[in-house]
Amino acid sequence: MSRVVEHLAELTAFRDRDVLDVTLVQALRDLLCVHAVAIHRCVGEAAQGQHWLTRARLGPGDVTATADPLWSDMESLPRVESTPERFACLARQEAFCLPGPPACAYFPLDTEREAVGVLEVHSEEPLSNGDIRLVSNILRIYRNFQGLLDYSERDTLTGLLNRKTFEESFLRLCAMPQAGSAPEGGAEPRRALRATSWWLGVIDIDHFKRVNDGFGHLMGDEVLLLLSRLMRTSFRFHDHLFRFGGEEFVALMRGGGESDAAVAFERLRGNVERYAFPQVGRITVSVGFTELRAGDSPSGAFDRADKAIYYAKQHGRNQVRHHATLVAAGELSDTSREGDVELF
Repeated sequence: MSRVVEHLAELTAFRDRDVLDVTLVQALRDLLCVHAVAIHRCVGEAAQGQHWLTRARLGPGDVTATADPLWSDMESLPRVESTPERFACLARQEAFCLPGPPACAYFPLDTEREAVGVLEVHSEEPLSNGDIRLVSNILRIYRNFQGLLDYSERDTLTGLLNRKTFEESFLRLCAMPQAGSAPEGGAEPRRALRATSWWLGVIDIDHFKRVNDGFGHLMGDEVLLLLSRLMRTSFRFHDHLFRFGGEEFVALMRGGGESDAAVAFERLRGNVERYAFPQVGRITVSVGFTELRAGDSPSGAFDRADKAIYYAKQHGRNQVRHHATLVAAGELSDTSREGDVELF
């Protein structure tokens, strides 16, 4: 029992989700004395095809966990249908075991909002009923702890990351290692990295006050919720999306050059413009974006994107503007300073 308590204390000691997943597979391999334990997340949208992202895996003889980089090309990841047992566990949301050999056990991972993945255990012999109860109870604690993290980190209306997590996410993501080195949490990358730059975009709903004034705040909330869903389908699964409050949103994405970032933000703008919002009808957004610089502070990067969006609103709205392009054209002056000025 003391070993179980020690592992539970270790599991709940971190707020970093990457470390949490690694700690979970380490605890279960130690407690169950099995060959391998892995966490696989389902990523992507159902309409576009979903894939498995390995969040943490400990195989026979592994000292540290392996994982797929968060910025993996989705097409390089296995499709959910490629592993029928995993897919069945996710769809049915119930645990089951296969006798093997080797024996395999599958446990669903879910949150209060949705089913998110599968825990997979490989062992020489099928897990006993006591082992299954142990895993199920630990996963309850894991789910509850994830719920606490969501409560503190996510906007209650849209489910996007909230404003207070932005600075921490900004600094952590910008410090991510380059191709070939190990990410945080002890997990080693297994797939090639493609991204080279970080981009920050500020998204603002045009004339949102008219929505609240004309249709009421409940319908305004519905617009915000639908916009958050459009953001999820417009960006990649590993892009970080925030609601800053009111009608203002932020996207922090890892990508290639300026043209790639512009395409991503333009895709969102077009998807919003074409979407028929119930009762409200047509809604548009203005977007300002900037590339993150060496030594950037959260406030410095945000300020550049905010100036670009202000320019967009002053020149017709419903458009995407790149800060550096506007500066090069003489439309804006670059007065941002690198430093330690905090955004909040």
